[in-house]
Amino acid sequence: MKTRLLLALVTVVLAGGQSPAQTRTVSDAEVMRVHRSTLLIDTHNDVPSRTVEGFDIGSRTGTGHTDIARLKEGGVGAQFFAVYVASSYVNGNRSADRTLQMIDTVRHDIIGRYPNDFVLATTANGIEEAHRRGKIAALMGIEGGHAIEDSVRLLRDYYDLGVRYMTLTHSNTNDWADSSGDVNDPNVKHHNGLTELGKEIIREMNRLGMMVDISHVADKTFWDALETSKAPIFASHSSCRALTNHARNMTDDMIVALAKKGGVVQVNFYCGFISQKFRDNDAADTKALDARMAKETAGKNLSEPDRQILSEKLRKELKLSRATLTDVVDHIDHIRKIAGIDAIGIGGDFDGVSCTPVGLDDVSKYPNLTRALLEKGYSAEDIRKIYGGNFLRVMRAVEAASGK
Repeated sequence: MKTRLLLALVTVVLAGGQSPAQTRTVSDAEVMRVHRSTLLIDTHNDVPSRTVEGFDIGSRTGTGHTDIARLKEGGVGAQFFAVYVASSYVNGNRSADRTLQMIDTVRHDIIGRYPNDFVLATTANGIEEAHRRGKIAALMGIEGGHAIEDSVRLLRDYYDLGVRYMTLTHSNTNDWADSSGDVNDPNVKHHNGLTELGKEIIREMNRLGMMVDISHVADKTFWDALETSKAPIFASHSSCRALTNHARNMTDDMIVALAKKGGVVQVNFYCGFISQKFRDNDAADTKALDARMAKETAGKNLSEPDRQILSEKLRKELKLSRATLTDVVDHIDHIRKIAGIDAIGIGGDFDGVSCTPVGLDDVSKYPNLTRALLEKGYSAEDIRKIYGGNFLRVMRAVEAASGK
């Protein structure tokens, strides 16, 4: 009996101070009661890449992952819209121009067009105030540090326009930070992490109160950013490399170190980042998908968002591999076990990916995740932390570190 009790206590300690999660039956009423009690903050959504091309976020077209009706059905209380700047805009120094277009589509085509549904938020208090008013807090995060064209002056301008985080790189290494996307490319000039300019940029982000986002960066860049920043840093849309072996995901050492400095890992829902089975089947699935895509797109000039939408549709039609809701919970559970409940958040990457998990097909499906977490044994308070409480803590710490 004593041995059994000791083993139970050891298991609790290894699980981050919680008893082992158990599967239990959860009613619809409990799911919605808990879900409505949360302030759900998703820190990465790429729908501006559609609205900048004319998509109306107020229309329910059934395509893509995001519109106003589905955001409300999903109970999303605050959404960071990605100011995504593709690496192709580096050519001809067009990154700043594209950044301003993307900021404008968030401010004009989303917030300005639907003021009864969205309100621009730039602080943690602003997020909570929007929620009290029954509106969706709309925030912006730049995806790809090349957007600032190596200029801290542009960084300050973007902050003044409402940007509150910057992902240091996208899939491309820039002039001051290495990316995970081309880390093995011998044709790319790498810096072994951050350059002195990169460290200066992080210090200026600290001074401004802009959050440092390490999704997409090379491992050495992560460690340099963690050491340089005086404020907590975070990953806006990343998952666990221990479960899915992809360079975009974070190692256990990275997750634990991030958590010790007060940061949060906002779990990404892309199939290729959360399902090793998906990755193992990728070669065969890609061959079948590419053949069908070639047939469907012949003679058409589709935008990247439209290609993603078509790719996802065909993946479902062909019954190719997808991740599951269980995969998402597994990544959340892994972070809890190694770093604690306070290190977890949500960064779905909706409308930025071509494969979402079964059960989390779009932003309206968040109650399914709430159910899965409750069934796994997570408490209502745990879920409130994961969905927004942990991120608000980070945002407030960044604001406080700025000294403003």
